[in-house]
Amino acid sequence: MKRIVSGVMLLALVAGAAPPPAAAGPQPPPLPAEHLTVAKVGPKSPHWVYVVDYAFNNEIDTRVYLFDGDTYRRIGQIDTGFSPGVNVSPDGKTVVVATTYFARGGHGTRTDVVEFNDTATLAKTGEIVIPPKHTQTLASLFTAAYSADGRFLYTPYLTPAASFGVLDPVRKTVLSEIDTAGCTLVFPWGVNRVSSICESGRLLTVTLDAQGHEATRNTSDPFFDPDKDPVFAQGVPLADGYAYISFLGEVHEVDLTHPKPVMRAPWPLVSGQEKGTWRPGGVQIGAVHQSLGKMFVPMHRGGEGSHKTGGSEIWVFDMKSHRRTARWPVDTKAAGEVVAVQVSQDAAPLLFAATEKADLLILDAQTGRVKHDEKKLGQTPQLLLNP
Repeated sequence: MKRIVSGVMLLALVAGAAPPPAAAGPQPPPLPAEHLTVAKVGPKSPHWVYVVDYAFNNEIDTRVYLFDGDTYRRIGQIDTGFSPGVNVSPDGKTVVVATTYFARGGHGTRTDVVEFNDTATLAKTGEIVIPPKHTQTLASLFTAAYSADGRFLYTPYLTPAASFGVLDPVRKTVLSEIDTAGCTLVFPWGVNRVSSICESGRLLTVTLDAQGHEATRNTSDPFFDPDKDPVFAQGVPLADGYAYISFLGEVHEVDLTHPKPVMRAPWPLVSGQEKGTWRPGGVQIGAVHQSLGKMFVPMHRGGEGSHKTGGSEIWVFDMKSHRRTARWPVDTKAAGEVVAVQVSQDAAPLLFAATEKADLLILDAQTGRVKHDEKKLGQTPQLLLNP
């Protein structure tokens, strides 16, 4: 007979957690390792969502929860250390975590590492130790990111000198470090290009050779004014690049399918009468359903400096016409303001929304109807990934 070990329990065992105290009385001998079987999480669903909890009350012990948007069930979790970057591989088989550990919990020798976790079991499958300078930010899709073919993995460094590491996720090795001249984060495009955002309002784009070393670089013209209307560094992935949303509600789309980024004309989320009164806000501040061409943005009433305030409404926009097509109010008294949104990419999409009260709202992405409110999913969930 084989003993089944869940992915969650397996993570505790791998991490070296002490086993539970033995019950009184004689106990059967433990089964040998070959009789231990890791339970699988089940057939992958388009309505699964990875919820990254930054655990502000105990930041050295962050978690990723896998949640089923159809059954409203927590499937399992991955432990992710301190201030992690989390992402999913292009083939959907791996959750990658770029994180930091300290030898004595909150202090001691620092080790930065990129860890790989099997999405079928949530078990750790390998790691790469990286220089102890991984960028530590609020939740972001851009502190660990894959190339389109999964050959390269990128993670930004900050000491405060800015650079990023190029890693080989198959051989589990570090290939190179690319200086970014003060620009930061990693926005991958295609099989060998990476952009970083600069304080000057530009994008630096580096093209890599087959060995993962820098081949060429270019810097775009400014596409936003950081003094008048800065953008959220949390870019929103598009089919051909990224959209950067400004504090005042301007959408700057960047087409990265060309050797040098092409900046489209910005368009507004707000009308002239609404500008300066209604603003986007939160942490993960937008999501796009690619085939439907819809963008979802949490919006709030606020003044200057309120860009971290979550949304009291979710606004829906048509990406072709740039017209607002819906406003969905959020019951902030019951659930809290929305700080992160993500949408599934299937034909019957769900919109996931994490709130300041640590709720996870599940909405019908076509109508805005709230289908479920999962209470207290962790402490401070701020990043959502749909595998």
